[in-house]
Amino acid sequence: MQKAEHRKVTYSQTTITELMIPSYANFGGKIHGGILLSLIDKVAYACASKHAGAYCVTVSIDNVEFLQPVEVGELVSLHASVNYVGNTSLVIGIKVIAENVKVGLVKHTNTSYVTMVAKGEDDRPTQVPPLLLETHEEVRRFVEAMKRKELKRSFGERMDEMKNSLDLDQAIGILKGERCMVNLDGGS
Repeated sequence: MQKAEHRKVTYSQTTITELMIPSYANFGGKIHGGILLSLIDKVAYACASKHAGAYCVTVSIDNVEFLQPVEVGELVSLHASVNYVGNTSLVIGIKVIAENVKVGLVKHTNTSYVTMVAKGEDDRPTQVPPLLLETHEEVRRFVEAMKRKELKRSFGERMDEMKNSLDLDQAIGILKGERCMVNLDGGS
């Protein structure tokens, strides 16, 4: 395999802007979180595929926290950048902004991190070009992505340990004072 040339972060930065229409709204009149997740996935794909020069698939969407609601009639812009690359994976940072064009109000609704994997013609993971970091911000984002990856792995290991070591009596003890009732007999 030939050595891939480094690509600048700016090479693949992508923005998608879409008008929020009434059919995107939930019963409360706010935009469905699922609509925003779909747009996040779409912009992550565009950004990752541009950097990789290959088809990319979503592995995970991390840190989706809706800070403010999005209203019908607002323009939503999703700004995507490659924050990190591994051998075949990429972490795309996405900042979501909603703008009320009538009053000029702009609000940050959430930031998400999407892990993508590049696929080759044989549908197997394929190497992505290295990332050329040119600013302090780009260096910070790359290191933060590495730390998030490390924390996610550590958290997964700790959860597995907890699942494997927790017995029923211990679990029931932990539930005391919580808003649930344990009824293992199935009776009423």
